[in-house]
Amino acid sequence: MSFISYLKDGISLGSIYAIIALGYTMVWYCKNAELFCGDVIMVGAFVILTAVTKASMSPILAIILSVVICTVAGVVIEAVAYRPLRKASSNLAVLITAIGVSYLLQNLALLIFGADAKSFVRLSMFRLWSCLADSYD
Repeated sequence: MSFISYLKDGISLGSIYAIIALGYTMVWYCKNAELFCGDVIMVGAFVILTAVTKASMSPILAIILSVVICTVAGVVIEAVAYRPLRKASSNLAVLITAIGVSYLLQNLALLIFGADAKSFVRLSMFRLWSCLADSYD
């Protein structure tokens, strides 16, 4: 490959990283909220998936279990990652920690569950919705 090709690829990849960083920064300074919330929701989805498919748990109980686990995960992340940085002189340390927590949760899910697509069993979800629909009739 030529130098021009490497330069073009580097500029395009660097632009993608810059857009991601800009998005994180804008969300952080506009909302002043932790950025790991979406990743905790991902953990909750994997908890539901595992409880329903592997443990044959009722979907309602799996959702309740997921809420409990996500709440505990959020409290632990707040206590371990963010509380020590609340008195930091710069918000940049908290922003970098938020990105790190996000990458940690994503990569742990990737290691545990793999990269292939996952799906719920349709029949169990159909039974759940039909039971709920029957209770309103």
